Amino acid sequence: MTGELILLVDDEPSIVSLARMYLERENFRVEAAADGEAALETARRLSPALMVLDLMLPKLDGFEVCRRLRAENNDIAILMLTARDEDIDKILGLELGADDYLTKPFNPRELVARVKAILRRTERRPAGNEAPILLGDLTIDPARREARAGARSLDLRTQEFEVLLTLAAQPGRVFTREQLLQQAWGFDFYGQTRTVDVHIAHLRKKLAGSTVGIETVTGIGYKLVC
Repeated sequence: MTGELILLVDDEPSIVSLARMYLERENFRVEAAADGEAALETARRLSPALMVLDLMLPKLDGFEVCRRLRAENNDIAILMLTARDEDIDKILGLELGADDYLTKPFNPRELVARVKAILRRTERRPAGNEAPILLGDLTIDPARREARAGARSLDLRTQEFEVLLTLAAQPGRVFTREQLLQQAWGFDFYGQTRTVDVHIAHLRKKLAGSTVGIETVTGIGYKLVC
């Protein structure tokens, strides 16, 4: 993780300066962009490991930057910043493909912790450590980070894969949202349980037509059934 390139996208120089200082203390390399168009150009040119992306930006806002990158199948990790503490902003960001969010004003130590947590989650596991899971027509290969429903490959983002893997490891078990946050995101995930609902909705769409599905257990959480 040391030495990874982080792209800071914010039009407030004081925020960029503070975030840069704390990230560089942890031996991250840092580039910065002050508007949405520059963010896209820099992300395409330098392929950073993670982008800290402000929501309110000149030229293109953070939502549009995120949407365009995901439309290009760019899998850069994205930590979205929002000055508005409203669920709709966070949920929309996650639906567009952001990995996590942080509300301004933020503690720079928490920013660094979030960056590290996201990068740990996006690291590939060493091949051969875990056997594939077979459930109905669903095959999950943890070592290769691949999932298939019958002959169809499932295009899963990092956190979608983690949620599916957590559910599939114990089919039929009911997981609360808090348990899924803890096991699929880790102890260092600071998000709210609504995040789980967004990822479950994505997974259900991608599992459509499979013999395996995700059921809601009202008032408790979710379980994988086949």
